Amino acid sequence: MTGVSLAFAAALAGLVFGLMHFVALRRTVELYSGGRSGLAAAALTLGRIAGAIAFFGLAAKLGALPLLSSFLGFLLARTLALRAARRTA
Repeated sequence: MTGVSLAFAAALAGLVFGLMHFVALRRTVELYSGGRSGLAAAALTLGRIAGAIAFFGLAAKLGALPLLSSFLGFLLARTLALRAARRTA
């Protein structure tokens, strides 16, 4: 795999991971604000953090370019999540 294709694949993976991350974050906020079980919200929070550590740790093992590309994909997912949240608010 060439450097450019690896970077593109990492950015796409970062986007997908980021979308899952921010969906889980939204669900966590809904649980906390709804006064529901703090255990479920805490589990989602720990899962998001563990997932981020594992995902970015793997990207770092692949090198600097995949790490930066995956982070750019993650930031794009953040932007999309914020836009969606503003539309529903």
